[in-house]
Amino acid sequence: MSDMSDISGGSATGGGVTDVSAAPPGADAFAAAASAADDRVLARLTLGLEGVEAAQRGRTAQARESFERLWDALGERGDVFHRCVLAHYLADLQDDPRAELEWDIRALEAADSLTAERAQTYASALQVRAFYPSLHLNLASDHLKLGEPERAREQLERAVRSLDALPEDAYSAGIRAAVDELRRRLR
Repeated sequence: MSDMSDISGGSATGGGVTDVSAAPPGADAFAAAASAADDRVLARLTLGLEGVEAAQRGRTAQARESFERLWDALGERGDVFHRCVLAHYLADLQDDPRAELEWDIRALEAADSLTAERAQTYASALQVRAFYPSLHLNLASDHLKLGEPERAREQLERAVRSLDALPEDAYSAGIRAAVDELRRRLR
């Protein structure tokens, strides 16, 4: 009969028995990293919720600050869907039309990198193409505010060309109405 090592890693003849109930090496570091990651996610969610609540209460500066802190936490290489949505919201919270344009451009750039698969992890019916009417409409409005009617018309035409991507719902009806209104203003 041969002397066998026990399954815990200790030698039966060496007299040392390893406690198999102990965590594997590095488990504490893994748990700490997971906890830190959870804390970062929770902090980001808190910033997002604070921003939404402030915006709903008309506290634009506070909402903008919360969302900008969230943008900084997300980073330029963060999730493209989150960047698109957050930049879209941040644009609407700007007092300066030039800053609004910059955020709307960021939203469009993120949408251009967004895949249908990623968007559909948020909502299975979500189509990236349906983002474009609103994004181009916002850019058209930005250019009009900045006294750039030709650029506004270009963006409005892009919005019009993408309207077919919208579903038939109340949100889409609002986008179509806003496109018509901006079209009248640009005549």
